[in-house]
Order: sequence, then C-alpha cells, then structure tokens
Amino acid sequence: MTSSSTPGGPASPEQTPKAAEAPTGLVPLLEPREGLPPVTDTEQALAAAVEALAAGTGPVAVDAERASGYKYSQRAYLVQIRRQGAGTFLIDPIACPDLSALAGDGPALAGAEWVLHAASQDLACLAEVGMHPPARRPDGTGGLFDTELGARLGGHERVGLGPLVAEVLKLELEKGHSASDWSTRPLPEAWLRYAALDVEVLVEVRDIIEDELRGAGKLDWARQEFDAVASAPPPKPRAEPWRRTSGLHKVRRPRQLAVVRALWESRDELARRRDMTPTRVLPDQAIIDSALSLPGTAAQMRTIPGFTGRMRSNDVPRYFEALTQARQLKDSELPKPGAAPSDGPPPVRAWADKDPAAAERLTAAREAVGALAAQHSLPVENLLAPDSLRRLCWTPPAPDPSDEQVSAFLAGAGARPWQVALTTHTIGEVLRRVAARAVSAGE
Repeated sequence: MTSSSTPGGPASPEQTPKAAEAPTGLVPLLEPREGLPPVTDTEQALAAAVEALAAGTGPVAVDAERASGYKYSQRAYLVQIRRQGAGTFLIDPIACPDLSALAGDGPALAGAEWVLHAASQDLACLAEVGMHPPARRPDGTGGLFDTELGARLGGHERVGLGPLVAEVLKLELEKGHSASDWSTRPLPEAWLRYAALDVEVLVEVRDIIEDELRGAGKLDWARQEFDAVASAPPPKPRAEPWRRTSGLHKVRRPRQLAVVRALWESRDELARRRDMTPTRVLPDQAIIDSALSLPGTAAQMRTIPGFTGRMRSNDVPRYFEALTQARQLKDSELPKPGAAPSDGPPPVRAWADKDPAAAERLTAAREAVGALAAQHSLPVENLLAPDSLRRLCWTPPAPDPSDEQVSAFLAGAGARPWQVALTTHTIGEVLRRVAARAVSAGE
C-alpha cells in the first residue's frame, strides 16, 4: 500500500525558510506543517483527536517518548500520532492513561497500517496505554511497517531516523531531545516541536522504503519481520541480572559477588519504589567499591564515593544491612564466578577447548552466512539471528544433517520462513562438508 501524502520540506515555505538552507544541502525541518499542535491532556481533547484521526486516510504514524535515563519504568510520557487529513496529535498518556480508542484494530483507525521507527522500542509502552498495531490482512494491508527495520533490509547503512530522513528526503531533523526527561511537566515547547517532527514525514519515509523493498524483491521478507516484531512476546527476565553491574569483572571472590548481588537487589527495590533509574539511586561503582572493600560499619560505607548526598546517605543503613547479610551467607549459598546461567551453548571463546568440531562448524557457517548476507545486501544479523546459528553449530540435529533437518531446526529456533528458505541449503552444505572432513581425518 502506498500513501498519497505529500512530503513536507522544500514545498512548504512556512516550514523551511529559504534562508535556512543547510551547508550540507539538507533543508532543515523546523516546524510541523500545520503548526505545533497543543498537548492533548483532557478526555474531551482526546475524544476530538480520536474523531479527527478516524476521519483521516492512509497509514498512521506513531511514536512515543519515555524517560529511560530517569525513570525505572518504561512507560510512555508522550504519544505522537499523525494521519493524512487529520494532522498531528501530541497526547499526554499520564493525563489520558487509556488510549485504547486508538488501538490499531479498533473502530476509529479501522485497521489502518501503523508506521513506527524502531518499533520494538515503543510497542511495549504503547501496549500499556491500550495501543497496539492491527493484524495484517491476507491481502498484505494493515499491520505494522517499521521504517528502521525496513531500511536495514533494504541495505541502508545508516538507519537512525535523522540520517534516514536526510538520505531519502534530503531533510534535516532537529536533534537533541531523545534522551530528555519526558516525565517533565509541563513539557517545553522545543521538546514538543521535536516530538511532532518525529512523525511529520514518517509516512513519506515509509513509502520510499516500501518501494525500495518491492524493487529488490524483499517486501515479503520485510512484512514477515514486521509481523514478528508486532507479535513478539515480552522478553524473558534475565537470569541473575545483577551480573550486568558495570565493573563486575573486578570482583573475583564468591563472597564479594554475594555482596554485589545483595546491594544490586536492594538498590533495585528502592529504584522500583521511587520510579527512578537504578544508577541514579546508587551508581554501579559504589556497589563494586563496597564489594571490594567490605566496609565494617555503616559509617565506613558512607566514606565510599557514591554514597554521598542526602538521599543516598539516608539509604546507607539499608545497604549496610544487605551487605552484612551477604557476608553471613553459607558457602553453599554464594554465587559462582562466571557468567549467568544460560540454556544456550557456552561462550564462543570456549568452543575451541570444549568442542573443536563445533568451533570449526561455527567458523565455516559464519563465513558462509556472511557471504550470503553480502550477496543480498543484508546485515548478517537480520539474515539469521546469531544465537540460532550458534545453537545449530553447537548441537546440530545430526553429524551431517540434511537440508530438511537444518530447516526444521532453524524454524524451531524462531527463524522466519524467508530466513529459513534463504539460509538452509548454504548452512546444510557447510555442516556436511565439515562432517566429511572429520570423517576423512579420522580414517
């Protein structure tokens, strides 16, 4: 489906003054074409927005702003939505927490395709307020279109929204507010303008990327990928997430690792309760320094950098109690050094010692898949998930698997049909060739 919307930029004098021509040849995108819309922050304003969007036509451009660097939660603090004939709406999901009237399969949007950039980053927080993309219809309409993922599959090297808009539309998007604290109220006008411009030309970018994908014979591949993103379940909780503490490599002894775990968990509970990013509650370095020095009193803990400041100083008794409990654990209760437990193969660096044959399979398969990706102008990780290839090479379904066995393995590991079709024979040949060399060497 191709939208009939007209690209913004040079054709809109009020949007891009002639004197604003950038030295790079890009035209700065300074203002939304209909002007900066007011924030939708009442039920009455939301009802009017829903009515206007329902009367619009074509795909719906959607974006969301979070406060990841400031808040523990990943909730949306602003939702931007734009549709031809309706314009742009900036919706405050804190003031209007139920946006289910804008669900992709609801009556207002009637299954209109959703267009997002890097959709996996926003779908979860949109779902929290009742918004989700529509299912794709049998004729290919509806569903989700991810401009970032589509650009990757289309062979674009720079797929951030700014660089992509510059490349395909010759427009320059404003930079600088993506990492702001979007929980701020009221939101500054400059931030709102930035947010509105993020959906201003998203449908135009989508149209160009779709044409490129269609011309390269990749549109069906892309739709399979978009559908996988739209239907992906929430990620599983990490096993032993405390092991991701920055600087953990400095901590060697199990007792000290137990201290890191205890302080991390104590901090995480505080961060969740206060809805603050954990490292703002207490820096990782303070946890590592405490584990290495093992302070004997709360007063000694307060001398460690990172525990200063009124809030952190007041939290010290809680942290010191956690540290004390960790020091009193039985040896059998201590965490073991090394990576978090995993249901997958060991780290690749250990393969040569643990299973040289598996290491040889992986080296050869990576080279073959890399060549195949280059042939089709695809990032290798988009052609096939690296974890799927590692699992296949570590425990192949047979010493010299058939293409049917390889295909079944990849499908079971979550590869999409187009990925299975494109990679099965190449990987199967590699595994069989390596197995034949092993047999020959054994003779």
